[in-house]
Amino acid sequence: MDLTQDEIIEKLDSGEIRIFEIEKYTKTANEAADIRRKYIEIKTGTQLKHISKYSIDMTDTAKKNIENPIGTIQIPVGVVGPIVIDNNEENIETYVPMATTEGALLASVNRGCSVIRRSNGCNVSILSNQMTRAPVLKTKSVHDANKLKKWIEDNFDKIKEVAQSTTNHGKLLKIDPIAIVGRFVYPRFVYETGDSMGMNMVTIATQKALDLIEKENNIHIIALSGNFCVDKKASAVNLIEGRGKSVVAEVIVPKEVVERVLKTTTDAIVEVNYAKNLVGSAIAGSYGYNAHYANMVAAIFLATGQDPAHVVEGSLGITSAENDNGDLYFSVTLPDLPVATVGGGTRLETAVESLNLLNAKGSNKVNRYASIVAGIVLAGELSLVGALAAGHLARAHEELGR
Repeated sequence: MDLTQDEIIEKLDSGEIRIFEIEKYTKTANEAADIRRKYIEIKTGTQLKHISKYSIDMTDTAKKNIENPIGTIQIPVGVVGPIVIDNNEENIETYVPMATTEGALLASVNRGCSVIRRSNGCNVSILSNQMTRAPVLKTKSVHDANKLKKWIEDNFDKIKEVAQSTTNHGKLLKIDPIAIVGRFVYPRFVYETGDSMGMNMVTIATQKALDLIEKENNIHIIALSGNFCVDKKASAVNLIEGRGKSVVAEVIVPKEVVERVLKTTTDAIVEVNYAKNLVGSAIAGSYGYNAHYANMVAAIFLATGQDPAHVVEGSLGITSAENDNGDLYFSVTLPDLPVATVGGGTRLETAVESLNLLNAKGSNKVNRYASIVAGIVLAGELSLVGALAAGHLARAHEELGR
């Protein structure tokens, strides 16, 4: 039943229509978003003239990406680069879009890209591609908990067949670790998910596996996710075992480039990295032994339609710096980078443009994309640690008016 805009707003105000039901009474999702926004403007007395301006089509967005849409927000997007990368599959040279509101960030990353180019590029290796889901199961006793653990280990092939029956793309690699706390059992299901980030995929597959486990064992399923996954939280297990794409990027910066471009010395950078990123992080109890991975990860994620909540995982990692016969060996290790080039927010129009800019949209592109993210993290980390070693950080922000 189609109603006029005024009729819908009147019925929203009276409670006859709820705010999430507007699409039932309009021809398009875009029209529904406009009406919802107008209703919110009336109820709050706030004009949303900038939120109302957007070019994306809400038709699929309202189905797949967001509920109760009223418009979009705008975040400035800039470019850095080009970044030069060898990931053992291809040689990459590309400009990279980054969306942020932090002044001086892109200037710093761009300087890091310049250092990398002057160092004949950086090397990137993707160590693993795995997404996890770890339910929590309850048994009657610790003896039963241990029996369940052994049953899962002994019946892995059967569980794998059932789990993989739900997807054409996901592969169950292992169920490990299987943690036991009292009567609770936490099996960590680990999947390969291809070009998709894969959370929906592994959730559906794990539920199917749990149906089998519950059928053949005397257990109670407490929750499909028992927080041992670990999704969207900082954790030691993800730092050690990895989640999403586990990636390492490295560069050897010639001594003269360190001195001429970064305006410091190899030994000064090594000392800052040791004192700040390693010892400083240890005394803080941090899982991020780095200067600011989150800055680069967040900016690229926002530009390319990744789940921004996964920045908390992408910020995990360790920065290494060594004196290599006078030159600087510098690396970043990102064990937990949940990224995708298909599905989720990567279908949004602006994300498609950013991914196309990187030539990283669609199937068989996720390794390229993950390599670029790691390369940009390397560039940003190198530039900031270099600025700290040279004593230039405050001056850079002051000069750029931030």
